Amino acid sequence: MIYAGIDIGSITAKAALIEDGKLIDTLIIKTGYNHLNAALKVFDALLEKTKIRKNNVAAIISTGYGRASVTFADKALTEIICHGVGAYFMNPEIRGIIDVGGQDSKAILLDASGQVVNFAMNDKCAAGTGRFLEVMANAMEVELDQLGDFSLRAEKPAKISSICTVFAESEVISMIANQENREDIIAGIHESAAARVAILARKVKIKAPVVMTGGVARNVGMVAALEKHIGMKLFVGAYPQENGAIGAAVLASKL
Repeated sequence: MIYAGIDIGSITAKAALIEDGKLIDTLIIKTGYNHLNAALKVFDALLEKTKIRKNNVAAIISTGYGRASVTFADKALTEIICHGVGAYFMNPEIRGIIDVGGQDSKAILLDASGQVVNFAMNDKCAAGTGRFLEVMANAMEVELDQLGDFSLRAEKPAKISSICTVFAESEVISMIANQENREDIIAGIHESAAARVAILARKVKIKAPVVMTGGVARNVGMVAALEKHIGMKLFVGAYPQENGAIGAAVLASKL
C-alpha cells in the first residue's frame, strides 16, 4: 500500500510517499497564498513524478502551518508529532531534533521508541528562524543560499545584541555603514540565530544523537553555529526539509 504525507509550511509545501515501510520519493514547492492549492499542486506533482495514480494512495495525513487547509487529507496532525516520527523513521538512533523552518523553530526530545517526550517552540518571534536569515541576507545583499559559506570564512563574528529581527536588522545596517567585514557580520547573524534556537534545545534537555531538520538545515553556517552553542554534533539527513511530510506519510500508514 502507498501512503502520503503533506506538510504545508509558511514558505514551502512538501509531499512524501511511502510504500511497505520505504520512502518512495518527496517533492517541495513554494506554498504561496493559497494553502489548499499548494497542497493539491505538490501532491499531484509528486504523483506525476513517481507515475503513481491517485486512487492507489490509501491514506493521506497533512501537517504543518497550513494543515487544516488540506481538506482532501484523511487527518491533520501537528508538526511536532510528524517531525518526531519522520526523524525516527529515517534513523531510529535519533533522540533529539532541532527544526528551523521559515517562521518558527522547535526542539524535540524523543525516547528510545521514537515517542515525543518533550518539545519547545519559538512561534511568536522571527528571531532564530529562516525568516530572520532571509531579512539579514537582503540587508547584506547576499543570496540566502550563500549565507552559510560566507559565515564560515569569518575571522571574528560580529556581536549582534538585539534579539528582535527589526532591531537586529538595524544593527546590521549600522555595521555595514561602518564598513565592518561582511563575513564577520554574517557569522554574527548566524551566532545570534543559533543562540535563540539553543535556548529551546536546553529547555527540552536535548540528547544526542541530534538531527537538524527544516530548510535552514541546508545552511552550513547555521549548522556550525548551532553545534557550538549546544555542544553537540548535528546530523543533517538527505531530506531535512521534507522530514515533516515523511513523518505524516508514516503516520498515514498506521490509520
